[in-house]
Amino acid sequence: MKQIADDIIILEGLPPYAINVYLLGEVLVDAATRFAARRILRRIRGRKVTLHALTHAHPDHQGASCAICQGLEIPLWCGEADADAMEQPGEIMRRMPRHWLSGTVGPIWTGPPHPVARRLREGDQVGAFRVIETPGHTAGHISFWREDDRVLVLGDVVSNIDFWKGRTMLGEPQRIFSVDPALNRRSARRLAELEPRLVLFGHGPPMRDTRRFVDYVKRLPD
Repeated sequence: MKQIADDIIILEGLPPYAINVYLLGEVLVDAATRFAARRILRRIRGRKVTLHALTHAHPDHQGASCAICQGLEIPLWCGEADADAMEQPGEIMRRMPRHWLSGTVGPIWTGPPHPVARRLREGDQVGAFRVIETPGHTAGHISFWREDDRVLVLGDVVSNIDFWKGRTMLGEPQRIFSVDPALNRRSARRLAELEPRLVLFGHGPPMRDTRRFVDYVKRLPD
């Protein structure tokens, strides 16, 4: 666990920054794969956590959600258009583009369904952060924005790691995992217009040189 900003802690996965989980005050954002439940619960032991929220309902973000919510007896919130995927068995995989890789890894990583206590929409407040709807990677993908210090938690709209090349590098989500890449680019442009001072990714290390992020998004094709 590393504190990276006021009231923000990152829980790195293995390898570091491969799959990130964040503690934003008392809100745990994302939950990696179903194999991460014990590790996450161990790392947040002794800390006050009152809510679990998802950027989106993909296997590497909701995998341990059910175990965490049950273990801590806390509610789960996620984007309105992803809530059914979180609640209905098999719906996450049905919504993903057909590909041998996602079809192989997805069912292994996916966690059990869990009731969504609140379906988040644009402008909703989650702790100190405001919800921004950023669809494209999934139908109900959301990002979290803290205006006071311009911190952005953007899930998988853009990543900061290239798994194929094994290095830190800005990139769009792989098409084999995104339902609408063009819509995701529009979401990325909207986030870049905020001109954040700190960007926190679902995959990859935090970025403080955010001009790189803004410039990268501007270069994306229409």
